[in-house]
Amino acid sequence: MSIPQKTILVVHPEPEKREYVQNLLQEDKNLNAEVAPDPEAARNILERINIHVLLAPAYPNQEGLELLEHVAGNHKTIVPVACLPSGDQDAVVQALNAGAQYYINTPFQPQEVWLIIQRALETFEKLAQQGTPDQELRKGDGFYGIVGANKEMHKLFHLIEKIAEEGESTVLVQGESGVGKELVAQALHAHSPRQNERLVPVNCAAIPHELLESELFGYEKGAFTGANQAKKGRLHYADKGTLFLDEIGDMPPALQAKLLRVLQEKEFEPVGSVKPHKVDVRVVAATRCHLEEQVNAGNFREDLYYRLSVVPIRIPPLRERIDDIPLLLEKFTHLYHRNRIHSLKRFSTEAVRVLKNYSWPGNVRELKNLVQRLSILQEKETVDVQDLPEKYIAEAELNTDAGNTAPEETPVSVTQETEIDFNTQVSEFEDRLILQALIATNGNKKQAAKNLNLKRTTLLEKIKKKNLDKLYLQYIDE
Repeated sequence: MSIPQKTILVVHPEPEKREYVQNLLQEDKNLNAEVAPDPEAARNILERINIHVLLAPAYPNQEGLELLEHVAGNHKTIVPVACLPSGDQDAVVQALNAGAQYYINTPFQPQEVWLIIQRALETFEKLAQQGTPDQELRKGDGFYGIVGANKEMHKLFHLIEKIAEEGESTVLVQGESGVGKELVAQALHAHSPRQNERLVPVNCAAIPHELLESELFGYEKGAFTGANQAKKGRLHYADKGTLFLDEIGDMPPALQAKLLRVLQEKEFEPVGSVKPHKVDVRVVAATRCHLEEQVNAGNFREDLYYRLSVVPIRIPPLRERIDDIPLLLEKFTHLYHRNRIHSLKRFSTEAVRVLKNYSWPGNVRELKNLVQRLSILQEKETVDVQDLPEKYIAEAELNTDAGNTAPEETPVSVTQETEIDFNTQVSEFEDRLILQALIATNGNKKQAAKNLNLKRTTLLEKIKKKNLDKLYLQYIDE
């Protein structure tokens, strides 16, 4: 039976220190360590990857404290761990007040790092067993987290099973942004003979081109200025497991040639090394681009394209499987309904019809974000048409006028009762009041504070602590 891999996010401004901890943690094949140089980069990673433990510096008056507060307030399943200078008791108090559950002293000591990270992972497991709301769907909600009852989706599930069992061939997953390409990669790994080894993700679009080579292949000590010690690359950690190359179409041409060698010869050379390293890895690549068009335009190597697409998988966009929208609405509604008392429980028949007549350029991710947003702003149990953002209603009306109407649907609802946490409900009610005040005043915080009968400084502090600015901007963008 496989042990699910846990991911630690290591945040530190000094490359040597974060890479030291990353290399230390990834000695355990059941751990994957992501790294970020600052809180802003860390927040981007938190939006893309399921993180279990956060290790971040929390020196007084620095952004690390804000990051800990953000995680404690917005990512309930992540266990925050502060990285602090040894003997600084004031820093310890501030870190714990900011939401850290554990702290590690610097300079780092291997035994202490392992002890604290192990305790943090045990805490994560306890939280999960107690039913802390996950930010992702449970494995029971569909095929390895992929939800769909549409005929095309059943074909996709069958194809994933067949490809996964073979365990060797390179796979190219194609689909628009937001369709769930990473979920497919996770399913391929979890159902394969390599399931007990690592699944190592690399987002080729998120890592700067000048850093991608060293991140993927690693480097030797002295390979370039600042390379004070050797670093193992993602390929090394994926040995005997699966390497997931997301957005492969954004990989620069020089790296495409090196990747081709990995696929052909099963070996690679770290930056600054002339000694090849053998590797046994299955490569799953994903792209939102039409790689054939990229090949014709001269932006992608033709030989690499054919190596990658040994087994192609296409994920249909949501607009091609609108019959799955009621099922997805039910799953996401249940996800964000957990531990809440006054939140949405269902979508009306007419609201479902409107959503089925929308084109969904952001696919399943956009639908999930919509349900999350409504779960915060909605005070009624049922979402009606007038509760939906205007763009969904307007497009549905256009499609109706054109004769492209969706069939009638029964209301989508959540039937399972959940336990209620009083503090959670109070916090969420406060979030809704603040967001409604910001929306009513077009973001004028002075007027919003006046409408709420709060001091402006108090409102600003709450907005910052709860990270409500981001949610407000998301609302007006839509």
